[in-house]
Amino acid sequence: MSLAEWIKQHGRALGFDRVGIAPATDFPELALFSEWKERGYAGELDYLANPKRADVRELLPDPRSVICCALVYDTNQPRSTEVPPHPGRGWISRYAWGDDYHSVLAGKLEVLRAALAERVGPGFEGKLYVDTGPVLERVYGKHAGLGWQGKNTCLLDNELGSFFFLGVLVTNLELAPDTPLPDGCGSCTLCLEACPTGAIVEPYLLDARRCLSYLTIELRGPIPEEFRPALGRHVFGCDICQDVCPYNRRAWVADLAVFQPRPVEIQEPNSGRQPAPSGSEGRVPSDSEGSLFHPRLDWLASLTEKDFRRVFQTSAVKRAKWRGLLRNVLVAMGNSGNRRFRPLLEKFAASDDSLLAEHARWGLTRLAEVDTRQGPLPAEARRSEAGR
Repeated sequence: MSLAEWIKQHGRALGFDRVGIAPATDFPELALFSEWKERGYAGELDYLANPKRADVRELLPDPRSVICCALVYDTNQPRSTEVPPHPGRGWISRYAWGDDYHSVLAGKLEVLRAALAERVGPGFEGKLYVDTGPVLERVYGKHAGLGWQGKNTCLLDNELGSFFFLGVLVTNLELAPDTPLPDGCGSCTLCLEACPTGAIVEPYLLDARRCLSYLTIELRGPIPEEFRPALGRHVFGCDICQDVCPYNRRAWVADLAVFQPRPVEIQEPNSGRQPAPSGSEGRVPSDSEGSLFHPRLDWLASLTEKDFRRVFQTSAVKRAKWRGLLRNVLVAMGNSGNRRFRPLLEKFAASDDSLLAEHARWGLTRLAEVDTRQGPLPAEARRSEAGR
C-alpha cells in the first residue's frame, strides 16, 4: 500500500468522509483570489489580506503536498427553504447547530498528523489548518478531488453535496495527487436565482458584502438598510444557496452527535415549570423546544452577554459575538410581523448602545410596515401568534 493510500484509509477510519491529496503548488485560483479582494468583494474580512493566505509554500520550509479532509455536517432537519417562516422564530445556519467545527476537525487532523509522523519518522513536517489559518482550503480541496467549485462558490460533490467541512494538513511529503472532479453544475442557476440579496453577482463569483452570512456574522457595524428586509428571520448565517442545490437534496447526512442541533438549557424565566435539577444553577433560560433549530427570537433577545458566552462557548455562533447576534435578532423581529415583539423592540430602542438602538428603531418601523400590509389578524393567526 502506498503512503498516499495509507493516509486516505487512516483518515476515513478517523471519520472523515473524503480524503484527497493536492500538490503544494501555485494554482491559478490563488491569483483570482487576490483579484477578488482588490475588487472589494471581501468587505471587512481583513484577515483575508494576509499575503500568506494565497500560498501554502510559505507555511513550511519545503511543502510538497496538501492532505485535504472533508467531514459532512448535514442533518435530517428540513432546509431553511422547506420550513415556512414562523412569526416568532429565527434561523441559524445549519453548520452552527452543533459543536464548533474548528475543534472537531482539528482534533481528527491532529490524530492523523501524529500517526503520519510516527509512520514516516524523523524529518516529517506537517501543519494543520481548519478555516482559521492562511490556507484557502477550497482551492486545495478542489485540486484534491473533494469536489468542484459550484456557482455559489461552495465546494460540491456528487454524493456529499456541499454541506461538509474542510480541514487540511500541509506536509513536506511527496505524495501522489488526486484528480480534480469535473464541474457538475451544468446550466443550473438555482443558487443565483434564490439568493435574496444578489450576492452571487455572476456564476462562481460572490460579493461577500451582500451575503447574509457575511452581514450576520462578520460585519461588526450596522447592517446596510437596503439588505435588512432580505435578512428575513436569519440571525446567524444563511444556507439558501445550498438549500436549493439539487445535489443537496440527495446528499449524505452526518451521523455524528456533535453536529446535531445543540440543546439549549433549562426553563424559561417565570414559566411556571418545576425548578431546575440540582447542579444546573446559573444556566440560562431555554428555547421551549430545546435546540438551536429554529430558535425563538424572544429567547435569543433575553440572553445577556454572560448568557451568550455560556450558551455558545463551544459553538460557531460565538463568532458573531453577543452584540452582533442581538443586532440580527432585532432586525428579524422587525421582519417577523409579530406584534408581540413591539415591547422588546421599544426596550432596545431606548438602549445606550447606539448600534442596538438604531436596529431596534428600524425594527419598529419595519414592524409597522408589515402590520399595515397584513391588516387585522384573523382569530386563528392571533392564537398562533400568542403561542409564538
